[in-house]
Amino acid sequence: MSKRATEIEQMSSLKRAVFALKTTRAQLDALERARTEPIAVIGMGCRFPGQSDNLDAFWQLLKNGGDAVTEVPADRWDADAYYDPTPGTPGKAYTKWGAFLEHADRFDPLFFGISPREAISLDPQQRLLLEVSWEALENAGIPAGRLAHSRTGVFVGLMTNDYVQLQVATGNLSNVDAYLGTGTGDCFVAGRLSYTLGLQGPCMSIPTACSSSLVGVHLACQSLRSGECDLGLAGGVNLMLSAGTFVLMSNLRALAPDGRCKTFAAAADGYGRGEGCGMVVLKRLSEAQADGDHILAVIRGSAVNHDGHSAGLTVPNGQAQRAVLAAALANAGVRPAEVGYVEAHGTGTALGDPIEVGALDAVLGEGRPAGQPVVVGSVKTNIGHLEGAAGIAGLIKVVLALQHEEIPPHLHFEEPSPYIDWARVQVRVPVQAEPWRAGGQRRIAGVSAFGMSGTNAHVVVEEAPPAAPLSNAVERPVHLLALSAKSEAALGEAASRYAEQLTKQPPEALADLCY
Repeated sequence: MSKRATEIEQMSSLKRAVFALKTTRAQLDALERARTEPIAVIGMGCRFPGQSDNLDAFWQLLKNGGDAVTEVPADRWDADAYYDPTPGTPGKAYTKWGAFLEHADRFDPLFFGISPREAISLDPQQRLLLEVSWEALENAGIPAGRLAHSRTGVFVGLMTNDYVQLQVATGNLSNVDAYLGTGTGDCFVAGRLSYTLGLQGPCMSIPTACSSSLVGVHLACQSLRSGECDLGLAGGVNLMLSAGTFVLMSNLRALAPDGRCKTFAAAADGYGRGEGCGMVVLKRLSEAQADGDHILAVIRGSAVNHDGHSAGLTVPNGQAQRAVLAAALANAGVRPAEVGYVEAHGTGTALGDPIEVGALDAVLGEGRPAGQPVVVGSVKTNIGHLEGAAGIAGLIKVVLALQHEEIPPHLHFEEPSPYIDWARVQVRVPVQAEPWRAGGQRRIAGVSAFGMSGTNAHVVVEEAPPAAPLSNAVERPVHLLALSAKSEAALGEAASRYAEQLTKQPPEALADLCY
């Protein structure tokens, strides 16, 4: 018997009871800390419209109020063949505008150990996810090759599956080969990423429509808090490869004729479609700090629910939105008045926008000082509605805004919606870039994503804790920038990108870049 056990045995019954209560209390406190531990965002990667193929380019688009909407590129499909401005025309879409990626067809399969033959049957969404996830890990300073056999979880949101439709739409089944199933099935979108990197944590594709990627972030945080995984990759992907979904959404009268989300505006007339991919790397905050990771922001809490009964299957439910907001705040331990900014779902519909603003006012207006409304914007006004990847685009925007200490301007808001009582609600839309300085009251934001399926998600984000000061810094007379790639052509491209980046940085940034 140990010394401690002997001491307990010799205690009186009352002392043993007190000791047992203290032990139980300590165990309960530890469980509660684990259940509510903040989650650190330690890496991000993105590929968004408007030539936003990296985080810096995306921030410049947001900061400058860029509008990434264009006509359907000629290499996608013949937009004129499927276009008719009259809604309800069979087989036609009344818009031919959206926010598209450039070079969505390009891919280096050998980099990921995929044969060129298999790559032909590989949905470009899977290809894009591999690339952006690799870049997110690089941004986190984590060599992807070291994650094999690790308890790293993968949580991927998606909504569309155009590629498989293109393969079978003609009725010519000669396109159906051994690779088509694994190349286009929804379950394989996340599964291929885990397989390629050798990850052995939880892995799931999440199709809850427009809330898919933010639901993925919520599930990743839960998995980390429960100890199911030690690192999480969460995000979403969406590509528009055929006219089919444009025709479908036109029949639902869901799309804006000019392809733009005019969120919260009188001109709101539907949403504009967009595409892209975003991924974040997540870790328990205590472990990220202990490991010396560069923490970009902190997820304090999150929640998911469903609309239940509403005016229709695809019609939002204001009561459910209020409930998910309140649940996320409770999970985060944050008071409503502490939230300074919300990245809204904000699709730009005359029905959905007023419902969302009403829910935000009802929940976040509680205890809020007069004259200090919550600022609300939507990245959809820049890059369209990315559907299955919409939530992760909003989360990445918020993290960048916290880092750059600035709230980007919200576009297409010339005249506010007449269906919202702006004089009453404690909500304000930023039509110009606004400072969001660190150093005073802690900066907290919310991110919303509401699915057409009825599944809603909300995530509460806080600025990163102050970084520990660097120690043992050594001044070097010269700096060495080491580059590596899997081919000579790729090495040349990498060198060109670094050269371009150095022209944008002050000379003193060279030391940090090389380090």
